[in-house]
This record gives sequence, structure tokens and C-alpha cells, in this order.
Amino acid sequence: MSLSSIAILVLMCFMFLSCPLFTTATTTTTDQGPQPRCEAHIFNNGKHYRSCKDLPVLDSFLHFSYARETGVLDVAYRHANLESSSWIAWAINPTKKGMLGAQCLVAYRNSTSGVMRAYTSSINSYATMLQESPLSFGVSQVSAEYVDGEMTIFATLVLPPNTTVVNHLWQDGPLKGGDRLGMHAMSGDHLKSMSTLDLLSGQVTPTKSVNGNMLLVKRIHGLVNTVSWGILMPIGVMAARYMKIYETLDPTWFYVHVICQLTGYVAGLLGGLGTAIYMAYHTGMRSTAHTVIGILIFCLGLLQILALKARPGKDHKYRTYWNWYHHTVGYVVVVLSVYNIYKGFVILQPGSGWKIAYTAIICAIGAFAIVMEMLQFKKRWGGLFEKKPEDQEANQSGFANEISNFEKRWGDKKPEDLEANQSASTGVV
Repeated sequence: MSLSSIAILVLMCFMFLSCPLFTTATTTTTDQGPQPRCEAHIFNNGKHYRSCKDLPVLDSFLHFSYARETGVLDVAYRHANLESSSWIAWAINPTKKGMLGAQCLVAYRNSTSGVMRAYTSSINSYATMLQESPLSFGVSQVSAEYVDGEMTIFATLVLPPNTTVVNHLWQDGPLKGGDRLGMHAMSGDHLKSMSTLDLLSGQVTPTKSVNGNMLLVKRIHGLVNTVSWGILMPIGVMAARYMKIYETLDPTWFYVHVICQLTGYVAGLLGGLGTAIYMAYHTGMRSTAHTVIGILIFCLGLLQILALKARPGKDHKYRTYWNWYHHTVGYVVVVLSVYNIYKGFVILQPGSGWKIAYTAIICAIGAFAIVMEMLQFKKRWGGLFEKKPEDQEANQSGFANEISNFEKRWGDKKPEDLEANQSASTGVV
């Protein structure tokens, strides 16, 4: 029965890997209807710009006037359909494509006073929190406004003369407590918000950078970790727990357990940790709960492997304590892995098929474990409710000794002697 159940679980894993929902999952989007084109917009401060462009993602628009001879660029960046508890940023990267080296204009609405704050920030690290700092070129008249769910940054930049094409990028994110800028989303349109802007013609050309492939890397990261830590690891634990109790499956259970655990760990190490390092290198390592739990899981998994070297023999007096340690750490790893996979779903925001497929497999594994616990309850826990033979023999022996002592003391006494003894003990004459 155990072997057939494991075969069913392996088949479900294969179905999970080949599920079209997994390979064709796309980021969830919402239909917000047609957006107003930038030409029709009128600014409250009466400003006018010679050029404007509807940016391809994040409901954003760029208005600008540029003087090639002087390099003066008047710009207004608009972001529509935005909560007031958000921040926006628009940047020019004068040296390369992408985030590192970008010269930003940042704005947000103060949560207490409701006053807009606009400032400049130069990005020198992927771990930036968009702290206020000067830019590599001149900037003046930086201001911002928030009207009817739309946030706008105004500024005048002084670029090197005869600059015609710039790499620009734009972004938005949430405000945390104390008006601290939170991390922007790391999926979907937030990875596509960059392009090359021709300041003369106004043409926008999408930029293919490392971030363009980041969504694919994230999906590989999620898929590998889901299969390795979220499926193979629980199956390996169940093999050790439920197959071991049958003598005919010894040592088969051990090989199944080791193969599942080692395969899961190696796949997670190469595919899961490898993609995590790649993302950290290109987008910056951020201390999130998902990251911390992931590092902890890898460390606990390594301890489990190293513990095999220190495993005492079956008859060793410390073997029981080693088993307690090994089992406890194993269960902790499985629980943390499943929890962290769901946290990864929140970050990745894939199609609903990902979560549905994995939830179905986890529920099947959980149902199998419950059934096996019921079937093996008497074998596993029955000894706690039954007295051992030696205990029964000890009780019988004690009872027999009590009878023997009673007979020795009182067996030869006559009735009158018993009455005399009772009178002496009570003090009655």
C-alpha cells in the first residue's frame, strides 16, 4: 500500500511539472479601461510642454521641452491611478541602461500633513532606499503635486549639450510607517518600466536589459524551489516515517528517503539558491521575510546532511537523542518550506494556476499522511496504552508475595488469638 501511494504522489509531481498553467502562467493584470492620452492633459499650474509621450507601462506619461543647444530639459512626469500612500520616481541614467547609476526625481505625499515632498536621489547601489542626494547633472525647480489620484513631478534638468538620446526609467512603490519608502514590486510591469527616449523626436524604444529576463528567472526560482523543497522533501519525510514501520521495506525506505532529500537539496541549491544569488546581484539583496526563511532552510538542510556523519549506531545509547534531533529539524524544514513557498507566490504574483496546482499536491500529501497515521496508530502508539509483559509479571509477582506474607503471619493463628491481638491493638481489656 505504501509503495502504490508513493507512486501516485510521484505521478502527481510529474503532472505538476508538466501542468500548462505552470508554463503559461502570466502576471495578473486588471483592466482599468482606456487611459487619457498625454496631449489632452492640462496642468493646473498652466505649464505647457512641446512634447509628450504615453509611457508603455504603469499608467505613466512624460511631458518635456528640450533645448539641444543648452541641454536644458523641462520635464513633467505623471503617474495616474495611484494611491496617496505611494511614492513615484522618474530617472535618467546617463551611463548605462537599468537602475544602477540612475539619477532620480522622487516624490511622495506626507502621511501626516498631506504636503507633497519632491527631491533628488542618485542610485549607487541596488540596495538603495532612495535617500536624498545630489545628481550628477544640474537640476532645479523640483516640485510635485497630487490631484485626483494622479501624482506629478516637475523639474528642470541641465544635460550635457547636444544630448539627443537618454536612457530613462520610472517606478512606483508603497509608503511604509514614518514615510519610509517601501520596495517596489519585483514582477510584471515594474520590471518593464524602462526605455530609451529620443529627446528630439519623442520616440520611446523599450529597453532590453537584465530586468527584462528577471521575470523568467523568478519563475525558474519559484518552480525549482516548489518542486525540491515543497514536494520532494515532504515525500522523503513520509518515506522515512511510514515505510520504515514495515520490515519488508527495510532498507528500501532509507534509499527512498535519502534520494528524495538529497535530490531536493541539490536541486534547491543549484536552481533555487543559484537564481536567488543571480537576482540579488542584479537587483540587490533585500532583507525580506522570504529571504531570511530561505537562508534558514538551506542552513538547516545542510545541518541535516552533516548530521549523517555523526549518526550513532542503532544500539548506541545516544541514538535516541540523535533521532529526536534529526526528526525535529526535518519537520521544521518541511513546514518552513511550504510556508515560504506561499510567501514566494505573493511576491511573484503568478497566475492562479501555480497556487492551485501546488495546493492540490500539498493537500494530497497531507491526506496521505493522515490516512497512514490512522492505519499505523496502533503499531506506533499502542504501546503507550498497554502494559508491558514485564510490568504485568512484576504486578503478579508483587501480589503473590503479599499473599505469601499474609499467610505466614496469620495462617497458623487461632480465632481467640486474633481477637486478643485486636484488643491489644485498640487498648480494650
